[in-house]
Amino acid sequence: MDAASPRSAQKRRQEATPPMNAKGTRTRRDVEVAVLGAGIMGCATSLFLAREGFHVTLFDEAPAAMARASRWNEGKIHLGYLYSGDPSLQTARRLLPGGLAFRRLIEELTATSIADAVGRDDDTFLVHHDSVAPPDVVAHYFAALDAMIVSAGMDRHYLTGEDCALSRPLAGAELAAVADPATIVAGFRTPERSVRTNLVADLLANSTAAEPKLSLRLGERVNSLRPGGRRRWRVQTNAGSGEFDIVVNALWNGRLGIDAGAGLQPEGRWSNRYRVSAFITTTHPVDHPSAVVCTGPFGDVKNYDGRHFYLSWYEAGLLLDSNALDPEAPVVTAAHAKAIELATRDGLASTMPGVERIFAAAAEVAVEGGFVFARGGGTLADPASPLHRRDAFGVTRGDGYFSVDTGKYSTAPWLARRLADEIAGR
Repeated sequence: MDAASPRSAQKRRQEATPPMNAKGTRTRRDVEVAVLGAGIMGCATSLFLAREGFHVTLFDEAPAAMARASRWNEGKIHLGYLYSGDPSLQTARRLLPGGLAFRRLIEELTATSIADAVGRDDDTFLVHHDSVAPPDVVAHYFAALDAMIVSAGMDRHYLTGEDCALSRPLAGAELAAVADPATIVAGFRTPERSVRTNLVADLLANSTAAEPKLSLRLGERVNSLRPGGRRRWRVQTNAGSGEFDIVVNALWNGRLGIDAGAGLQPEGRWSNRYRVSAFITTTHPVDHPSAVVCTGPFGDVKNYDGRHFYLSWYEAGLLLDSNALDPEAPVVTAAHAKAIELATRDGLASTMPGVERIFAAAAEVAVEGGFVFARGGGTLADPASPLHRRDAFGVTRGDGYFSVDTGKYSTAPWLARRLADEIAGR
C-alpha cells in the first residue's frame, strides 16, 4: 500500500518517471500506459494521465466504460459516518479527503457540473437494535468524527457547494416519523449525501471517449500480464496483446490474479462480494428520506430527487462472497431479480414502513450491482470482522506497475489524482 510501501519515495518516483530520450530529456508522448479496468478508478486515472501528455490505452471486458459496479451502486460520498464499527476513526480519516474532493475532481475530469446528480437530502442514520455499535457508541463516534472534520484543516466544501454540516441526534417525533420502533432504537442526521451514479457514469464514459490521447479497448478481457520485449510489459487479452511502459491495474474483480503475473503475490485475507440492489424510478414523486440502517448487515434508501431511488437490503442482495482470485459473476434471471426486489422491500419495510410507498409507485425497477472487493472477511454481523475497517486501501507498486485497491467509489478520483501525479514525477 502507498502508506506502508517498503520502497522509498525517491525510488518509487524513479520507477514511475517516464524514460529519457537520447538527449536526456524526459518525454511523455513516447510513453505507453495501459490502464486495466474502465470503472471510476480506471477512467479517472486514464483521463488524468492522458491530460499529462501520456498515451493511454484503457482496457475493459465490458462493451462500454463505466458499465458495471461504478454505474450500479448507491453513490455514497463517504465522510466516514458509515463506519461506527471502527472506533479508531482510521477508516473515516482515510475516506474523508476523497469524499471532500469528489465533486471538484469529477467536475474537473468531465468539465461539467454534477449538481443535478447530487442527492437532495442529507442521510439519516437509523440504529438497528442488532447494530454492532449501540446508540451510545454511535453517538460518541459521530461526535468524534464531527470534531475531526472541523479540525482537519481541509477544504470542507462537499457536494452542495457549502461547508458540510455536522451530525445531530433525531428527536423522538422525527425518529417516529421515519422508523419502526420495534427494530430502530435511535437516529441521527448526518451531512453525508450520495450521487446518482448512472449520471456520473455517463459523464465519465463520454469524457474518456472524447480524450485525444486515450484509446479504448472495450470488450477485451485482460487474461495475463507478462514481461514485454520492446517495452516493459505485455498485456494479453482475449482479442490480442500490446506492449506498454507502465501498467495501472484498476480492475475491481480479477485484479489480484493479474497482480500475480506482475510478480505481486496476494497477501492476507480478502473478500469478493457480489451485491445487487433495486434501482427504482417512480410514476410520481415520493417523499421519503435518504436513510441508512446501521451498523451491520442491513440496508439503505437513497432518494435522489423524489423519483429516482436506490434501495438495498444486505441479505437480499448478497449473491456471492468469495475469496477466489477471479470469481465469476452470478447470473441473475428475471425471476431471481423479482425475488430480490421483494426481499429488499420486506427487509427495508421492517425498519422503515414508509418505504413500501416507493415500491408501490414503481414505474421501472432494475436489479443491478457488481463486485465489492475488501481486505479481510467474515460477516458484518460480527463486531470483530475486519470488514468494519476499510482504511487498508491504496496503491501497491512494482517495476512500472501499479495495482490499485480503490477502497470506495468516493475515494477513486482522489486516489487517481495522486497516482497520476506520482507517475508524472511530481
